[in-house]
Amino acid sequence: MMISKLKRSVLAMPGSNARALEKGKTLKADVLMLELEDGVAESAKAMARDQVVAAVKGGGYGERQIVVRVNMRGSPWYRADIAALAAVGPHAIVLPKVNSRDDLLKTAGDLIAHGAPPSTRIWAMIETPRALFDVEKIASAADDSMSRLEALVLGPNDIAKSTRARLTPGRPALVAWLSAAVLAARVHGVEIIDGIYNDFKDEAGLRAEAEQGRDFGFDGKMLIHPSQIEPVNQIFAPSAEEIEFARKIIETFEAPENAEKSVAQIEGRMVERLHVETARRTLALIAAAG
Repeated sequence: MMISKLKRSVLAMPGSNARALEKGKTLKADVLMLELEDGVAESAKAMARDQVVAAVKGGGYGERQIVVRVNMRGSPWYRADIAALAAVGPHAIVLPKVNSRDDLLKTAGDLIAHGAPPSTRIWAMIETPRALFDVEKIASAADDSMSRLEALVLGPNDIAKSTRARLTPGRPALVAWLSAAVLAARVHGVEIIDGIYNDFKDEAGLRAEAEQGRDFGFDGKMLIHPSQIEPVNQIFAPSAEEIEFARKIIETFEAPENAEKSVAQIEGRMVERLHVETARRTLALIAAAG
């Protein structure tokens, strides 16, 4: 099993900040999300677009994935965003306020019409009550190869605003929605990124929320400050104990004497053959992280 593109840490960076775009080349985030929507004033939209296009075209980001959050469909800036980015081919376009499967198919059609390479995928932001209700239908767009859908990204701040739910420690008001989104992603084979933790000075709170997201099954977390990268990369990577146990699982079931066994005892624990796939993914995560 190979995992070629980790998405543990997805750092949002305003496209209007040229200094931040340059600094991104030195940060250890798996993904840099260059922003044209949130964090960019209306008066700076065109300038931010030009700077992001130049950054993507200029490269220098190494193994980091470069994705760009465009302005929402129907906004005055959406079509110009798509046309400009299609020409330079970032790893993905992040589409905000997705409400339906059709939203994704239309955006995929726009990318194709403007000549975007097939390697430019689409990430869908799940941020509205409608998206929460229809998250499985949205994820099902991945069943159509023309949709380019690669990942879902949860937007807790927008979800809280639109539902009036409170973002309290442990996110109890959002638990059902977070779990439903993970299930939808797994049903249709797309990756899923947890949303931001707002207080970037509170590392303990960040760690607790990142661990919660990891345990729910998210593939990574969206970040708003470089100081959040290291703890999140660590949390979304297997621990030394998990790595060692994964190796033992694989070794046990690959042993000739266990070829016909569906269950084995390892360190006092009953382990089924189905856990071999999970163990291989654990080792693949480490290999991808170097």
